[in-house]
Order: sequence, then structure tokens, then C-alpha cells
Amino acid sequence: MGLGEWMGFPYEKNYTSRESQYLVCERQVVTEIIEHLEKNGDGPGENVVVDTTGSVIYAGDDIVSDLRRLTTFVYFPVPSEVQAQMLKQYIAKPRPVLWRGLFRKAPGETNEQALARCYPDLLRSRETLYQRYADVSIDYNLRHQEGFGVEDFLHDIIASGPAKRSG
Repeated sequence: MGLGEWMGFPYEKNYTSRESQYLVCERQVVTEIIEHLEKNGDGPGENVVVDTTGSVIYAGDDIVSDLRRLTTFVYFPVPSEVQAQMLKQYIAKPRPVLWRGLFRKAPGETNEQALARCYPDLLRSRETLYQRYADVSIDYNLRHQEGFGVEDFLHDIIASGPAKRSG
């Protein structure tokens, strides 16, 4: 919550500089993860999950390509009806979201109106990038079925994704 409050909304004075600072930090952390994976490999019995933020797609093609080389990128598509719920949650409880220039307030619009209008564009833009990088996609309805558990999740990833080993 503190990070979300610090970053704030895209219409606030310091948002753009904080968005840039956040992305610099994210690039540094992901670079450290890549270096760790390259150094330590995937030795016997070692299974590693890298749970990135949703904004890892903005870290740059170089970083994302390196991470993809070492891992299997799993993408969780979100249906439009769930995206509407996401907007309500975002307005109620701000969290760090990189808008990357997709927030544009129209004349006469309130901040909330502009968020409601621009947020679907942000999600569509992100969906395009996630799809571009994904090795595997796990359907929303499938992963929310009663009884769908970790074993099902791992089975779907293994069955759908390319086997990758660090070099």
C-alpha cells in the first residue's frame, strides 16, 4: 500500500518522475534475478519461480529476452468483465501502475472519469505485450475452477510450455 501511495495516480504532480524511478528499480531487480539464474543455473532438484510485477513488460526487450531465455513466461489473461472489477479496485485502493503515457485527461473531464476512460486502454496495451512475451497462457476460467490447484497449474505449464534450461 505504501508503494501505491508513493507512486500515486497519473494526474498527480510527481507521478511521472516516480513512475520512472520505479521502472529503474524494477530493471535493477530483474537484472539481479537474471544474474542469479545465470550463475546458479537450475541444478538438481532446484525449481525456481520468478513472480514478477505486471510491469516487467516495460523493463525493456533486452531484459525481458534474457529472462525469457532462462524461464518460462506464464501469462494470465483477464476477461473484460474482470477488467471492469479491476478498475473499481484500482480507484478504491491505488497501487503502483505504470501508465507509460496512456493516461490523457480530456478537457472538462474529472480525474476519475479520465481513469475510467483510460484504464481499459492501459489493460489492452498490457495484454498485447503479455501475449507477445508469453510462452504459456493459463485461461482465467480454468484457473478459477473449483479444485484447480498447484498440481494442475504446473501440469498445464509443463504441457504447454517449452522446456528451458539456463545456458
